[in-house]
Amino acid sequence: MKSFSLKFLSSIKLSVEDTQSLTSIARSSGIQTLFARQSPETLRTLKSRSIVESTESSNRLEGIEAPRKRLRDLVLKDAAPNNRTEQEIAGYRDALAMIHESAADMQATVNVILQLHSMLYRYLPSPGGQWKMTDNQIVERDKQGEIMRVRFTPVSAYMTPQHMNDLFKGYQDAKGRIDPLISVPLMILDFLCIHPFSDGNGRVSRLLTLLLLYHANYNVGRYISLERIFEETKQGYYDSLEISSLGWHDGKHDVYPWLRYFWGVLIRAYGEFEERVDTIQRGKGSKTSRVEDAINAKIRPFSVSDLERDCPTVSRDMIRVVLKKLRDQGKIRCIGKGRGAKWIHTPN
Repeated sequence: MKSFSLKFLSSIKLSVEDTQSLTSIARSSGIQTLFARQSPETLRTLKSRSIVESTESSNRLEGIEAPRKRLRDLVLKDAAPNNRTEQEIAGYRDALAMIHESAADMQATVNVILQLHSMLYRYLPSPGGQWKMTDNQIVERDKQGEIMRVRFTPVSAYMTPQHMNDLFKGYQDAKGRIDPLISVPLMILDFLCIHPFSDGNGRVSRLLTLLLLYHANYNVGRYISLERIFEETKQGYYDSLEISSLGWHDGKHDVYPWLRYFWGVLIRAYGEFEERVDTIQRGKGSKTSRVEDAINAKIRPFSVSDLERDCPTVSRDMIRVVLKKLRDQGKIRCIGKGRGAKWIHTPN
């Protein structure tokens, strides 16, 4: 639990930019939750697309690929796998589906990690759900599969069970003391530094990421594939992990490159969520017209926050643009200042 020692946690200091990132993610999460509650039917297509993209990208990061049509059949139609590649894809499909359906009932425990790994192997002849039996290394390979260099030497096989128990205990002990947007990426970093399995560590880490974010009420992974964003930014993914793992064994590692990369992924995911929802709803009018409609429906004085609740996919900045335009046209005016400011219609 290198990242969860009290000494290490107390050394983490956030910059102004870091705090702004966390605030942005929390605000976007609130908008997404509100929209999901108000317009659940709109999000069905996003769910299906996310599941396919997540299964495809998480496996492709490990060199496991299948034709897109066949992958869609495996994921959306539960087709039976025909070869080893499809067996690995089907295993990830099942583990991902379990998290999407049952995250609230799945505790963050060592046994759940072993269960997820076992599901990855459920269609394969070799069993999963077992810690590594021999020491391993995280390596970088060339196009021919030859090892170019060792990126990191993980915990030994002998020490893996103890490190995994310590990791989950440290994570649970940190709950309520640090922001989950810090504890979740720290958990993933430590998991990958331990590298507890002979194979499948990357895929399990991405499943664990989704599960822990669900527990923290950051549910964007239900609608936008985090795995796809990891794949599309894989150089940053691997580089930030490598930099933040330096000195990990001695508890002297620099977690900020990985934390900031992780937060950037979430910010992008929430941004894509708003963009895709807007595309789906475009037939119902542009963002500007939706804000104008919400304003026209107001009888009593209203605030910017009122409009945010009525238009969950529209940013606060866009709402302010529309308010300024209508004010300049003499249709509305502002009363009060600061947080207590309200807007009212101008009499004709």
